[in-house]
Amino acid sequence: MNLFDDPEGRFLVIVNGEEQHSLWPAAVAVPSGWRVVHDTDSRQACLDYIETSWADIRPLSARSDSTATSGQHG
Repeated sequence: MNLFDDPEGRFLVIVNGEEQHSLWPAAVAVPSGWRVVHDTDSRQACLDYIETSWADIRPLSARSDSTATSGQHG
């Protein structure tokens, strides 16, 4: 079984500069450009964290662009 799919494995939640979240195996080094936002936990606990913490799945740059243009009328 792959570390990324192990239902009994230990995981982290990591976030990149665009505030995109990822479930990540605790046994694998966090990739460059990502940071841990939820420390080692069960797969389900990490998935629950992602579900409650990442409401707007658009990248930060897309959210920023829409905020900047939302006041403009076409």
